[in-house]
Amino acid sequence: MLLSEKLKSTCTSKIGLCVGLDPVIDRIPEKFHNSKEPFYEFCKTVVESTSDVASAYKPNLAFFEALGADGWIQLQKTIRAIPKEKLVIADAKRGDIGNTAKAYSKALFEGLNADMTTVSPYLGRDSLQPFIDNPEHGIFALAVTSNPGGADLQTLMIDGEPLFIHVIKMVRSINTDANVGIVVGATKSDILPMVLEAAIDLPLLIPGVGSQGGDVDALRNALEGYDAPVFVNSSRGIIYASAGKDFETAVHDAAVRQFSELNNV
Repeated sequence: MLLSEKLKSTCTSKIGLCVGLDPVIDRIPEKFHNSKEPFYEFCKTVVESTSDVASAYKPNLAFFEALGADGWIQLQKTIRAIPKEKLVIADAKRGDIGNTAKAYSKALFEGLNADMTTVSPYLGRDSLQPFIDNPEHGIFALAVTSNPGGADLQTLMIDGEPLFIHVIKMVRSINTDANVGIVVGATKSDILPMVLEAAIDLPLLIPGVGSQGGDVDALRNALEGYDAPVFVNSSRGIIYASAGKDFETAVHDAAVRQFSELNNV
């Protein structure tokens, strides 16, 4: 399936809920600690508990990679546990050139079977191209991030426009197969109208709601009338809703609540 088709088929609501899979051993329920594959078992349970409302899942590779080879195996199994109709975004934030970028692309799309990955765009067009050569896969390029330090570079003015606008325009210029989107932090709702004007029809991945404090009402209002697929990510606010016996129920309820807030239903 072309990625452009899958983006539309997975985001059936106005705003699609993306559940971030960021497993930390000290925070996952104790019942998973005795497992030989605690991250996989934890994430699989999260997926099973949220798949009725989630459009996408975003495993953060860093938490798995920190475990070495075993972590990569658990990551592969986690992705296989995600229903095929859901969008899988490998949150890798890769950024390199030439053969290195091609190798990253092969690892993420062939090795992990992810649909998309996050990338840093600051090495330019040629660093992004290997990730989008196959129209069945694609990228979310970092445009405006939710961390405070993002302003160190992203809002610098160049030729009368902030750098992030130049990034968005560059990304749009290579979006010939409709498999390119951008990352925009939910904590940046004040500049979201400017972002949307430049993005025009790019899919959006918006992290920063939940524990990071993004204003859901402001976000929802700003997105009114934007027709491209939009995925809002929530990680800790959902996956760590409880560490007790009610874990599955609490995670499900947190996901339903987040979906309802995003779509005002």
